[in-house]
Amino acid sequence: MQFSDIIGQNHLKNHLIQSASSNRVPHAQLFIGPDGSGTLPMAIAYAQYLLCKNIGNENTGGNESCNLKFKSLIHPDLHFVYPVSTTEAVKKNATSDQFADLWRSFLQTQPYGNLFDWYNHIDIQNKQGQIGVDEAQSVLKKLALKSFEGGYKIMLIWMADKMNVEASNKLLKLLEEPPAHTVFILIAENEKGMLQTILSRCQILKFNPLTQREIEDALVLNENCSKHEAALISRQSQGNYNKALQLLRNKDNGLPFEKWFVQWVRAAFRAKGNAAVIQELVEWSEELAGLGREAQKQFLEFCIEMFRQALLINYQTPDLVYYQTTVDKFKLENFAPFVNGSNIAEIFEELSNASYHIERNGNAKMIFTDLSIKLTRLIHKK
Repeated sequence: MQFSDIIGQNHLKNHLIQSASSNRVPHAQLFIGPDGSGTLPMAIAYAQYLLCKNIGNENTGGNESCNLKFKSLIHPDLHFVYPVSTTEAVKKNATSDQFADLWRSFLQTQPYGNLFDWYNHIDIQNKQGQIGVDEAQSVLKKLALKSFEGGYKIMLIWMADKMNVEASNKLLKLLEEPPAHTVFILIAENEKGMLQTILSRCQILKFNPLTQREIEDALVLNENCSKHEAALISRQSQGNYNKALQLLRNKDNGLPFEKWFVQWVRAAFRAKGNAAVIQELVEWSEELAGLGREAQKQFLEFCIEMFRQALLINYQTPDLVYYQTTVDKFKLENFAPFVNGSNIAEIFEELSNASYHIERNGNAKMIFTDLSIKLTRLIHKK
């Protein structure tokens, strides 16, 4: 992965190149950025720059054998850690090493992919992945060994906010006193999910969402996309290149989020003064409860965005509205009057709370039923 493969984030590229060129490489760095901003590809490009002793503003001019190993993601001094769980193939004590081939294929095909994409790739079904204490023990063993090529050893921890407390505490000592020539690169979307003691030992680099122009140019260059289509998709993707690729390829993870959303708000609207409709909401909650946790959280994020789009229409800012509905007889323009300043804050809060409880393994049926009943009140709020 070369720096030229990374979309945008030029100020961060320059910072990383400068720190490497001047031999001022922090032993622990945390890349924080939203989905689709390029944190993982940037981390791999940076690791290649360090390990292959490349020069200038591109990953060339160094050890060509090393660069070839990176092309296949098999460099012995680059170690990956990422959230995993038991599957049909891995029955117990799941660690990253057991998914190494799947991880390499994931990076080759979806370098901007997110956690939901990864879980689908390894087929963990309804489970939630984590970075557990077995993984931390594996990291300790790997870093106790000498560097294979005599330079840096790099430990790249993707979605570091998925480390459980036991794993975090076990790795904390390493971050405080790392072995010589060891570099930790942690990646997360939200630093709030990480222990403060971990954060305090890392140099933090924050990634911004990509610009519309950066995504548009990347789609034209990398995906043979027409200028017109690229402009439309870049607007819809909201700074997320992974989302842009999904829109381009018409991928929606196979889940009818829009259909479920429309069913939900229509039933919630009719439920006022009509107790019989409550049963519809309960059945809807049961259907959503059958999804995996990550899919449930993604659906709640989709709902937040739909309410946001409706609010923008209501506040007469059509230039910011990109979503076009496909469900029969449902138009955002007709729904928009029911989303306003008197209820939007509470709606967002309830959706965020639901996602919080889903993340912490709450009873999904109860969470969605409670959310539905609250929506019946909020959607009628003037």
